[in-house]
Amino acid sequence: MILLDTHTLVWMDQDDQRLGQQARNLISAHFQTGEIAVSAISFWECALLQARKRLDLPSSVNQWRSELLDNGLLEIPLDGHIAILSVQLELLHKDPADRFIAATAIRHDATLITADEKLLAAPPRLKRLDARS
Repeated sequence: MILLDTHTLVWMDQDDQRLGQQARNLISAHFQTGEIAVSAISFWECALLQARKRLDLPSSVNQWRSELLDNGLLEIPLDGHIAILSVQLELLHKDPADRFIAATAIRHDATLITADEKLLAAPPRLKRLDARS
């Protein structure tokens, strides 16, 4: 399974050129098998960014989310295991959303596609790929 970081989800949806070819190929291959996911916290982040006018989505966050899910994107909810694991991670920063996303990837044995330098430098138990590659 592939887990997209929030910015990677937006890059994928907007066909942003910052998303590298290796990441695109991996996303495409896993989308066809129904193995592309995001943490529910990513939709929270997008809603927050849109409300602050820092993210321009093609529609409301609710509609955008529904369209993505209808097209096969999987949404992984936060649960107690992920919440506890997020506290136990020795990440290099304190951003709770990033901690939830990393914990979700670990809990579901997924590869996280991200361009976040701090997540890319995280302990080896987090499988990850640089979204720009």
